[in-house]
Amino acid sequence: MDPRVTRLAEQLITYSVRLQPGEKIYIEIKGQEAMDLGRELVRAATEKGGVPFWYYNDETLSRGFVKHADQAQFQAWGAFHRPIMEAVDAYIGVRGSTNPFDLADVDPDRLKWHDQAYWGQVHIPVRLQKKWCVLRYPNPAMAQAAERATEEFAQFYFDVCTLDYARMSKAMDPLAELIERTDRVHLKGPGTDLTFSIKGLPPVKCDGHRNIPDGEVYTAPVRDSVNGVIRYNTKTRQGGAVLANVRFVCKDGRIVEATCDGPAEKLQAALDIDEGARYFGEFALGVNPWITRPMLDTLFDEKIAGSFHLTPGNAYAAADNGNKSALHWDIVMIQTPEWGGGEIRFDDVLIRKDGVFVLPELAGLNPENLK
Repeated sequence: MDPRVTRLAEQLITYSVRLQPGEKIYIEIKGQEAMDLGRELVRAATEKGGVPFWYYNDETLSRGFVKHADQAQFQAWGAFHRPIMEAVDAYIGVRGSTNPFDLADVDPDRLKWHDQAYWGQVHIPVRLQKKWCVLRYPNPAMAQAAERATEEFAQFYFDVCTLDYARMSKAMDPLAELIERTDRVHLKGPGTDLTFSIKGLPPVKCDGHRNIPDGEVYTAPVRDSVNGVIRYNTKTRQGGAVLANVRFVCKDGRIVEATCDGPAEKLQAALDIDEGARYFGEFALGVNPWITRPMLDTLFDEKIAGSFHLTPGNAYAAADNGNKSALHWDIVMIQTPEWGGGEIRFDDVLIRKDGVFVLPELAGLNPENLK
């Protein structure tokens, strides 16, 4: 067994979900390569005194159901799955799909029914109330998406995933305090001029307890306060397809116009899944110093140093603006100079320019101070 895998498994069990003796933990695995980490998680959880339950759910296996099931079958699947999630104390999802595009040819209705069952019935209302952590696992498909050599990418992955998250957490405190006392946010960049309020919505530090890799501080916009236009400059996956240059025009919180490069029907289908999908449920600033470029993988891209994401769909319970949806779609905008730059202002005060925090109390979150 690769010692890096063992180290990561033990970090996930002891730090990320803080598993206690007697607690039940649900371990969901996607991808054959991810089985190594799955085995180590089962071992580490058992040695910690926990009771592990494991489930293999790769797209290559689920394809036959997702492509052919009707709405009643999806609803029955969700109803069967939900009590399992309700019965556990913690959840770890290891996502290393062999081919993340294996559902690319599934019709939009079935993808909608799948999301309503998987996310709407199980993960959003139940899993998010548990101790949980989600991560990717390196494989050739992931290295290809990142346009990196497989071996080099694997080393990058383990370096990022096992960094000192306790140290990062301490550096996040001043930003969390600033968010807590802020009302108005103004985002500017190429194709973007957007304002909204975060007044009364709490900050949440993502410091290795929810995602691995981690490195973001999030809150949520007041639901009806978002106005202006935003054009995201990184690619994103939706409905088994890749979309680029996603652009939203927003009025009183609602996305009233949406365009993209790529299959526009996938964009519209996502936003039409329910009423809440056209409102935003999260606003977050990415601060992971080791992640500097997108790789078409949300769990990495949303942590890019100098980035932010403004998320259509469901709000997390920890920063709940009242928006409910089966969708939670993290789309990323990078504001470093090579990506066009940009500004973030809190209550008309510039806090970050071209991806670098300019307030002295936030300087500890700049990459040179976190590495």
